[in-house]
Amino acid sequence: MALKIAVLPGDGTGPEVVREALKVVAAVSKLEKFEYTTTAFDFGGDRYLKSGHIIDDKDIAHLRENFDAILLGAVGHPEVKPGILEKGLLLRVRFALDQYINLRPVRLYPGVETPLRDKGPEQINFDVIRENTEDLYCGNGGIMRQGTMQEVATQEMIATRFGAERCLRYAFEYCRAKKASGGGKGMLTLVHKTNVLTFCGDLWFRAFHEIGEKDYPDIKRDYNHVDACCMWFVKSPEFYDTIVVPNMFGDIITDLGAIIQGGLGVAAGGNINPDRGGISMYEPIGGSAPKYTGMNIINPIAAIGAAAMLLQNTADKDGKFPWRKAGDRIEAAIKKTTPRMKSQAAGKMGCSTSEVGDLVCEVL
Repeated sequence: MALKIAVLPGDGTGPEVVREALKVVAAVSKLEKFEYTTTAFDFGGDRYLKSGHIIDDKDIAHLRENFDAILLGAVGHPEVKPGILEKGLLLRVRFALDQYINLRPVRLYPGVETPLRDKGPEQINFDVIRENTEDLYCGNGGIMRQGTMQEVATQEMIATRFGAERCLRYAFEYCRAKKASGGGKGMLTLVHKTNVLTFCGDLWFRAFHEIGEKDYPDIKRDYNHVDACCMWFVKSPEFYDTIVVPNMFGDIITDLGAIIQGGLGVAAGGNINPDRGGISMYEPIGGSAPKYTGMNIINPIAAIGAAAMLLQNTADKDGKFPWRKAGDRIEAAIKKTTPRMKSQAAGKMGCSTSEVGDLVCEVL
C-alpha cells in the first residue's frame, strides 16, 4: 500500500524545513522502494487572517479518513495573537485525533554542540513519553470578575486513571522494546510533583507502581520530582533511559531536553495515537521563527528527524510497520550528516537549509 501523508507546512519557516524533510523522504523512498503520496493543507496563520478559520470538524474528519500520518512544519504567525493557533490547531488536532502520546527522543547527534560540559552523544540519549490529552491542557477553569481588583482565574489539572494508565502502559512497552533491541537499560522514570500535587500526583504514582509490579517486573521503576528532574537533566543526563510524565511537566522538561541536545533546530517529536487505525502527527518542536522566513538559513534537521519518526512509527492496516526501516535509515543519515555541519545554530550552520537537506540525501 502507498503511505498517505497529510502535510501541514504552517507558518514562517515551516514550509522551508518541511520542503527538506520531504526531499529526504523522496530520496529514501527510492532506496527502500516504497510508494507514498503527500497532500498539503493551508491550516495556519495566513488562512486565519484571511478567513477567520483555522481547522474545523470537517477538516479533521478528512484527515482521519484519508491519511496515515501528518507532517507538520510550524505554527505561529506574528500578526496572530499568541495562543489562537496553538489552541485552535495544535491542541484541537491532538485532542480530536486522540493523540494521547507525545514522544520526544532526546538525542545529541555527533558534531552538535551542547551547553553541558564534558557530555557527548553517549550521555545524552534518552526518551521522554508525555501524556498529551489531559492535565492543565484540558482547558477546565475560567475567569470571574475580569478586569476588577477581585478578579479570580482558575485552571484545573485533570488526571484520570484511564488517561494515566494508557500512557504508562505505552511507556512500559516502549522501555521494554528499547531494552530488547539493545538500545536501553530497562529503566522507566516517572516524573511528577507528588509532594505538592497530592491528588493528581498520587493517582499517577499508584498507577505507575501497580502496573509495573503486576505486568512489567522486568522494568526497573524510578521516580523524580519534576524540579529534581530538571536538575539531573543538566548534571547527569546519562542517568535516564525512558521517562514518563504528565502533560504540563512534560511540556517543560522536553524543552530543557531540546537545549541539552543542541537546540530546537535538531529536536523532533511525535503526537501519537498508537491505537489501531490512529492518526499521528510529527513535527520539529521549534516555532515558526518568522524573522528568518525566506532566508534559507533555518536548520531543517528537526523536520527531517520528524519525517524519520513518521516512517518509524506509522503502522499499516495490519498493524505492521513497513516503513520503519526507511525511518531508521534517515536517522542514521542524520547522525552522519551533523558532523559535516559547522554549527547547528540558526544562521550559523555553515550551509543553507536546502544544502542540509542535500547532505542528508547524499549520505542516504
